[in-house]
Amino acid sequence: MVRLTPDVVHIQHEFGLFGKHAGVSVVPLIIQFRQVGVPVVTTLHTVYRDIPDDQREILLAITNHSDRLIVHEPYQLESLKRHFGDGVAEKTSVIPHGARLVEPVPSAKRQLELPTGAKVVLLIGYFRPSKNFELIVDIFPEILKRCPNAILLVAGKVRGKEHLDYRHMLLRRLAESPARDQIRLIRGQLPQETFDLLLSAADVVALPYKMTSQSGILAHCLAFGKPVVTSATPAMEQILSRCEAGLLCSDTSDYVGAIVRVLQDESLARRLSDNARQYVRNEISWPRIAERTLQLYHSIVDVPLEKIRVLQLD
Repeated sequence: MVRLTPDVVHIQHEFGLFGKHAGVSVVPLIIQFRQVGVPVVTTLHTVYRDIPDDQREILLAITNHSDRLIVHEPYQLESLKRHFGDGVAEKTSVIPHGARLVEPVPSAKRQLELPTGAKVVLLIGYFRPSKNFELIVDIFPEILKRCPNAILLVAGKVRGKEHLDYRHMLLRRLAESPARDQIRLIRGQLPQETFDLLLSAADVVALPYKMTSQSGILAHCLAFGKPVVTSATPAMEQILSRCEAGLLCSDTSDYVGAIVRVLQDESLARRLSDNARQYVRNEISWPRIAERTLQLYHSIVDVPLEKIRVLQLD
């Protein structure tokens, strides 16, 4: 990578993407670029309000050695400032997670062979304890009592060999659920086409996370205009206050009531969906996010190419 002499390197950081020990190997990579004069921009996808000890040292090194930092939510900037000081905060920009401009697949439910008239509750993403998917599995029988045509669609996998015990527990809960006849499971890595099909089929997406710093899954939900029902974490509170595309929940009974409301109240579901699509178009479409990111690059790299016709060779 260094031999390519890039004008800038942009690292998308997430714990676990850069090997064992919480991905500590990303730190010497950043330092290597800095030593040869290549500026580094790092997007920190996971910054909690209270940073765990095993993440603190790695984040300290990343923030010290990166030229610029990006976080997705304002509270993440405040967390960096509180933990690492004003210097880190001053070189950090808040740029939301982007989303595609897409249209749902009209025939998604039919392609998935779901019953005619089914109302689909979707759980999608990596299986890990912080996702708390079992909460929705456990309350689904109660949802089914109030909405007999509901289907719970669960799609995902573990990342590598992480959290195998959690996966076994979740699959056991699904198999033993009294509502298992109304549950569908899709396991494995989801190709983009399948991922889009599943989101298109959803009437509501449940995000019952115990903790989250931001959510790429939420961005996809907004892109497809899908109402979300989610935990009242700081990240979700901030995002939903801006987009008004979902309902926040504090406990189990909240989830039952919120999911049933979205499934049964067509006016509410339509309003949440319209809000989501409008928010994506006006605020977080990838072209808008790309423009803001390019402005950040130009603030640290002065390469006057705007008036030069650049040839791109395959």
